[in-house]
Amino acid sequence: MPAIEPAVSRAGPPERDVYTPSRLTLEVRALLEAGFPLLWLEGEIGNFTAAASGHLYFTLKDSRAQVRCVMFRSRASLLRERPRTGDQVLLRARVSFYEDRGEFQLLVEHLEPAGDGALRRALEQRKARLAAEGLFDLDRKRPLPTLPQRLVLVTSPRGAAVHDVLTTLARRWPTIQVLLLPVPVQGDGAAPAIVKAIDTASENALGDVLLLVRGGGSLEDLAAFNDEAVVRALARCTLPTVVGVGHEVDFSLADLVADQRAPTPTAAAELVVPDRGEWLAALAQRQRRLLRALQHQLQRQQQRVDYLTRRLVHPGERLRRLGDDLARLQRRLGLATIACLARRRERQERALLRLRAASPARRIAAGAVRLDAAAGRLTRAQTQLLRARGEALAGAAARLHALSPLATLARGYAIVSRPPDLPVVHSAAQLAVGERVRLRLGSGAADARVEAIDANGDED
Repeated sequence: MPAIEPAVSRAGPPERDVYTPSRLTLEVRALLEAGFPLLWLEGEIGNFTAAASGHLYFTLKDSRAQVRCVMFRSRASLLRERPRTGDQVLLRARVSFYEDRGEFQLLVEHLEPAGDGALRRALEQRKARLAAEGLFDLDRKRPLPTLPQRLVLVTSPRGAAVHDVLTTLARRWPTIQVLLLPVPVQGDGAAPAIVKAIDTASENALGDVLLLVRGGGSLEDLAAFNDEAVVRALARCTLPTVVGVGHEVDFSLADLVADQRAPTPTAAAELVVPDRGEWLAALAQRQRRLLRALQHQLQRQQQRVDYLTRRLVHPGERLRRLGDDLARLQRRLGLATIACLARRRERQERALLRLRAASPARRIAAGAVRLDAAAGRLTRAQTQLLRARGEALAGAAARLHALSPLATLARGYAIVSRPPDLPVVHSAAQLAVGERVRLRLGSGAADARVEAIDANGDED
């Protein structure tokens, strides 16, 4: 049986259909635009750009994807308000393909706020209205107390915010008292509950400062913190207020009306209480400064005591100085007397010389007689002068001696003092019957005991 040979095709390889980028993008565009009708889409605006031509460029995104969008000037001019990055919008668009870049995009024909976008617009309108009333003015802000004793905490008792606040307070200032007013922080009943808690704390003065806190969340989650009733409750609260919302970039209306705004509940707790470590360090520094000041003051007082001690003169030393002065005066008086006598004798000799030279011999005898008489008078005068000066000197010495305490003691008087410090007794009223006293006499001293007291000083 003959072998069968396999059939071999005599035809050449099939022809390839090669696309160009232009052809591919053209067909993709045709397929996309024909395959999708006019669509309604909802998402968040990102990377918003308004071109000088009037066209609007942005991306529409959700949690998993995004798509480029363009809204031409003819359609953009119909918008009541230009959208912004972050707005949640609802739009009507046609699916298209940008051939030059090979990019899929949406041609937006209509755009309106949706979800958070509408909520944000309403929030902006409310914010502008409340700001016009002056509720956000800086001159309404009150300072927080330096050392609050009692803190009112308005928050959910089950959230992480209450744990963060209490932990921070215990770490920084453990002595502060915290009164927790539990409220829901989101949901339909959150705003009325928060208003009631704020008014209760304000009307009853429950603390020194009020904290309104919660963790982060979306704009819808923070609806209670943007509620007008909550804002007005914070504005009329008599306690200084602090609002802290965690992980939220935008400010809530409660942040704007509060006296202080904190980015997180932990930061809010740090705002209202000081750091214990810093205060202890400051107190230690002040204690050191006080000790240095006291030491300096003691040194100055000691120097003053030393100075006064050196100026204090003992009565015996004072008497010695007075005696020295008296001796010096006596020496001066003796020298003055001698000088006076010398001057008078000199004048006498000059007169005698003039007399001898001018008088004739006959007048010598008469002059001699007068001279003898004058000499006698002069001698008597000198004697009387010396006697008078001596008597005056003796009288001064006697008076000085009479003023001496020792002379007083010599006349039979005594100085009475009280042991052990020996203060001098000036009045009988200072003594008590039976008390021991010390008597200093003109010569020596003696101890005595008081037997009787005569306060009037009458003699028996």
